[in-house]
Amino acid sequence: MSLRSPGSILLISCYELGHQPLAAALPLGFLQRAGFAPAVLDIAVQPFNVSLTEKAQFIAISVPMHTALRLGVKVAERVRDINPQAIICFYGLYAALNSDYLLEHGADYCIGGEIETPLVALAEAIEREAQSAKRSTLDVPGVIRRGAPMRPFLERLPFALPVRESLPTLAMYAKLEHNGQSRVVGYVEASRGCLHLCTHCPIPPVYGGRFFIIPENIVLEDIRRQVAGGASHITFGDPDFLNGPGHALSVIRAMHAEFPKLTFDVTTKVEHILKRGSILPELGKLGCLFLISAVESVSPLVLEILEKNHTRADIEEAVKTVRAAGIAPRPTWVPFTPWTTLGDYLDMLAFIEELGLIDHVDPVQYTIRLLVPPGSYLLNRPEMKQHLGPLNQASFSYRWTHPDPRMDQLQKAVSALVEKDVNNGVDAGEIFYRVWSLAAGRRSGVTMPVLAPDRYRAPRLSEPWFC
Repeated sequence: MSLRSPGSILLISCYELGHQPLAAALPLGFLQRAGFAPAVLDIAVQPFNVSLTEKAQFIAISVPMHTALRLGVKVAERVRDINPQAIICFYGLYAALNSDYLLEHGADYCIGGEIETPLVALAEAIEREAQSAKRSTLDVPGVIRRGAPMRPFLERLPFALPVRESLPTLAMYAKLEHNGQSRVVGYVEASRGCLHLCTHCPIPPVYGGRFFIIPENIVLEDIRRQVAGGASHITFGDPDFLNGPGHALSVIRAMHAEFPKLTFDVTTKVEHILKRGSILPELGKLGCLFLISAVESVSPLVLEILEKNHTRADIEEAVKTVRAAGIAPRPTWVPFTPWTTLGDYLDMLAFIEELGLIDHVDPVQYTIRLLVPPGSYLLNRPEMKQHLGPLNQASFSYRWTHPDPRMDQLQKAVSALVEKDVNNGVDAGEIFYRVWSLAAGRRSGVTMPVLAPDRYRAPRLSEPWFC
């Protein structure tokens, strides 16, 4: 069978924050342009397909984040049981960070960085090798193989249009919840990588402070197709939408001119909100409903170690700036780190209440424990080394223990509380105060403020996870 026969290549997406997977749609576009006819499977919303797996000769598994990687390893195990002759490649951010483990546990190849050109080159190399009836480890630029160092591919690509027709419909993915309505959401990226080097972020070890623009015509055509598919809101999933403010504004202006009722959300740093705040009023007028920013902590020590380049006062100013632009702020947090004290945790909750952010923070954010993946810049920080345990390869993160056992116990207790309450449909405001009571050691009978059930709720996506 030729590798260009329909289904000879299978792309598997495991999880992409509740969105229709762009990390499958873009490679599909590149591979189709090169003459291949891949099948695609998204196990986040589809059952595992045995017949597609049996048919494929080359199976590429998308792992752009930690949750996807944990699922992807299980997928690879099942692929090996069903089709032991298939060539397996992991691709994406976490494929590069964890290539040593993956190549030792079932993967033939890994690709990180700007993955599409190396993925096509690998498919072409596999096809050529198949004609020789001799299987060997291929040496393809940008592709990580056994015994070779982790080198992500960081070159500008000749972008192809994402192909979404063979993916599940947008209606099967996360929705926008706003003003009591649920709306279909599309997902695009205007850039990839990031200029900044926050020590806890998985992007710097792969991109090293670089970012790459996706051409405006590609982004806009992808938006058109998703609007035709039912989207009335677009999430811009760039790691930082304002890394390239000129490009970002140009895309948004063109999108709004064509679809004036289309709303959107973006992600950017507190630092950019303060430096480029003059952009935000225009974004608000053009339809930006909310802005995600990784504030992470209000502890000066934690912010210094994570190299966030902002302070508690900066966060306050950023929230005011975003609100003044008519945009809802949605800060995200890493509340459990080796340096976060119980006082810090309580201070974070007080800060959220003081700034009126209770309905701007998804309850899962109160549970997040710092992940330290292989290659993390945190490994170079002396403050990390004293708490660091061995690498748990199976969970793709270094172990660490808090010097105050109460904090590790609190993290587990808060996680259990939030998971149970969210599953039971408890109001986010009630969850917030239940978390605060738990953290402060208040007796369960103590009365906490009750928020009105008909109060204004900040717009949000129905999928709250961020890693």
